Amino acid sequence: MRTLLYKILTVVFIGAGLLGASMFVSAQTADELRDKISAKTVEIQKLEEEIKKYQNDLVTLAAKKKTLANSIAELNVLRKKLEAEIRITQSKVDTTDLKIRQLTSQISSKEDQIDSLTAAIVEALRAVNEREARSLAQVALSSESFSGVWDDLEALDQFNGKVRESVDTLKDLKVDLEDKQGKQQVEKKNFLTLKSELADRKKIAEANKVAQAKLLAQTNSQESSYKKILNQKIALKDAFEKELRDYESTLKFILDPTSIPSRGTKVFSSPFDNMRITQYFGNTAFAKSGAYNGSGHNGVDFGTPVGTKLKATLGGTVIGTGDTDVTCAGASYGKWILIQHNNGLASLYAHLSLIKVSKNDVVSTGDLIGYTGNTGYSTGPHLHLTVFATAAVKVESRPSRACGGRSYTMPVAALNAYLNPMDYF
Repeated sequence: MRTLLYKILTVVFIGAGLLGASMFVSAQTADELRDKISAKTVEIQKLEEEIKKYQNDLVTLAAKKKTLANSIAELNVLRKKLEAEIRITQSKVDTTDLKIRQLTSQISSKEDQIDSLTAAIVEALRAVNEREARSLAQVALSSESFSGVWDDLEALDQFNGKVRESVDTLKDLKVDLEDKQGKQQVEKKNFLTLKSELADRKKIAEANKVAQAKLLAQTNSQESSYKKILNQKIALKDAFEKELRDYESTLKFILDPTSIPSRGTKVFSSPFDNMRITQYFGNTAFAKSGAYNGSGHNGVDFGTPVGTKLKATLGGTVIGTGDTDVTCAGASYGKWILIQHNNGLASLYAHLSLIKVSKNDVVSTGDLIGYTGNTGYSTGPHLHLTVFATAAVKVESRPSRACGGRSYTMPVAALNAYLNPMDYF
């Protein structure tokens, strides 16, 4: 029997040997993939530094006087920044693809190891079961001595220990396999998200090119023409804001304080990282200087670059999206989203470069809903966030005298339904 057990142990050792051979081949592939991932990581880091430089340049340009030369320079830097963001997103797509391939290779290797070791253990146990089927009486009547039986029992004990080790190894391999499979699913999800983001960033970059070409065509590279266009936009914005305020002044609404969260209740999450407030709600110094027709700012402005990913501040249902530039370019919100929450509040996000949701979509806190921008009437890239009492706000389509009688579609509400967003952060 000892001879048989040694043969069986050899089978188990061979199974373990196959693991080592498989792992050696896998290691070679893993090294290649790891080197490629490292190279992509370095590439991403360099692009991040490049984007940071462009962003600093944009901040500097934004602080300068509004001239045609400065506006063109700003659009050029923005174009470079957006192109760098496309490249970095592509690099992230490539890196994620490499990680998926790496995990796929590791999963395949683990599956081969499990199959080899399982087959070795099954074969060993089958052989032992056949050997142990003989009764003690059969052994006694055979030519084998009892001293040989005791040696066999000792060898069997060694064999059992080896099998237990192999079973433990098998368990570890299966745990590692499940871990790799879980990571693979996460990376596949990341891959699809990044592919979608890449397409989004290409759309934003294309829109920037169109805006630059339009500016050059409108001004014919003349500063005087640029100044004239700026003054026309300001006049249009002022006329539109007065028209809208006159209408909203006629709307009646009695706010029930119990229908909304108490002031100071932190119900909203940040719409993006590194929030920087550039204009507060209400009668700010800027509002008192004559901005907003002297009626106060109806939201909060957060300075942020074009193309910043915008997240829902709270879960809810999208009750409207739109683009006022389609009807009345440069007069109001530009691209906007309105979300109704389940606590009596509604939030409006305006001046976006790209909208990622549609009416009736249900979103969760932190979901990507769009990208910030500089559409509508805007003196620089930012997010305008307005908070309403839900019961008073509605999306309406109304003809505008300021816009030549064309109808605009946007949220409107009684003046007392506008709430300070910072009361809920």
